[in-house]
Order: sequence, then C-alpha cells, then structure tokens
Amino acid sequence: MAPDRNIAQFSVSPDFGPELIASWFVFNTWLQRRVGRPIHLELFDSFTDQRAALAAGAIDLIYANPSDAAVLVRSYGFTPVVRPAQHPDEVVLAAPETSAAHAVEDLGPGTRLAQTDDPDVSMIARIMLEPADLDATNTTIVELDTYVLVAKALLDGRAEVGAFLDEAFDHLSPLVRGQLRPLVTSQISVIHHALMVGPRLAPHRDELAAVLTAMGDDPAGARVLAELGIDGWQPMEHEEAEFLIDLMDTLAA
Repeated sequence: MAPDRNIAQFSVSPDFGPELIASWFVFNTWLQRRVGRPIHLELFDSFTDQRAALAAGAIDLIYANPSDAAVLVRSYGFTPVVRPAQHPDEVVLAAPETSAAHAVEDLGPGTRLAQTDDPDVSMIARIMLEPADLDATNTTIVELDTYVLVAKALLDGRAEVGAFLDEAFDHLSPLVRGQLRPLVTSQISVIHHALMVGPRLAPHRDELAAVLTAMGDDPAGARVLAELGIDGWQPMEHEEAEFLIDLMDTLAA
C-alpha cells in the first residue's frame, strides 16, 4: 500500500538492534505529540529496501546512517536537523573467545568476516583489517541480516571475525558478549548518524530542531532517549553534513 502523503513518513537506519524497535515507535509517538501532526514510522529490514523507499519519495524524515548522507543531501534534497550528542559511531571487530587471535594482526589470509549490509561499518572494518594485510582479495565476506546473526556466525565457526557497530555490540546479551573477544575498536570520533528532513518537511526543520534539542528536558522524552541509548540531540547544520560527506568519501577512497 502506498504511503498516505498527507502524513509525514519517518524511517530509521536499519542498523539498530531489534530490541530498540519498540523504543523507536515510542519516540515517534512522543514526536507526533510535540509537533502536533501525524507522523508514520516505517522500518525496513535492509538498507536496500530503505533506499528503494527513498528513491520512490516515500520518506520525509530519517534517522540516517552516515554513509547515506551524501545521497540524501545531494540526490534527494534532505537537510540535517540534529545529531546525537556525544555519541559517535565506532566499529568493533570481535572474534570468538576461543579464537587464537587476540589482535587484528593475528588474523591471516582466508579470514572470513561476518557483517551486515551496514555500509559505513563495512567500510571502516576494511580499514581496520589493513594492519593484518587483509583486503577483498584474501578475505571472504559472510553477509547477514542482523548483528545478532553476526555474533551467531562467530560462535558457530562460520567466520573468524565479525564487524559490529559499537552500540549493537554493547546491546548483545551478556551471555553472547561474554563468548566474544573484541580485537579492536575504531576511534574516529567524528562519524555519527543524523536526523534529516526531506523537501516536504523542510519548512518545519527549525521547529523539529527546537523540539528535539529540548527532548531531554521533558521527563517522557528523557526516558525515550535513555531507552535508545542517546544522550540528547544537538543541532546539525548543513556545513557539518558536508564535512561528514567529505570524510566518508575520504575513508572510502
């Protein structure tokens, strides 16, 4: 069914864990009440499905993965609104606790890397494997739908190392996380998700920024932020989005 174009369509990058689905729906309900207009939250199982919706013009508001910033700004006319305060995206490379590898340099040719289709995590993971002289020519990618399945692949012996968004790794159950050994965590510090508006909602950008930056001052809003693992929101200007785009282009080069 086609989305109702009288209702703003909101989506969230598919790289969050399933345990946060309910919290994003609560966030959406809170936001609707604060801005006084209907917003429909549509979640997608993959980046491919979400990008198809973007291409079809079916998304007006998105909590976007940093790798999608360029296409959102330059191809679809999106504008940044806010970003998480003090919450950069980092990547964890982990191995099974039973592995002989205690550092990335202990991995060798033929290594199988388990990952999701999260593009920025995949890109950063490739950079992090370079100290072991590992690249696309001497590794095999095991692509899975979720970070839970990435962990399961490590525990089942289907991969030697897994790439996780740090937040997703932290949200694994203690039982699973205890069976994994982090080899290295990135320290880029300036890559982050961003909440962005498309052309239809652009006239409401400043209103949304004001509501969201004050979210932590509202008890209900503060509870939702805590559930999402977000400290709060801070305004994000177009220049900051351009810096993020340039940085992602540099890392991908």
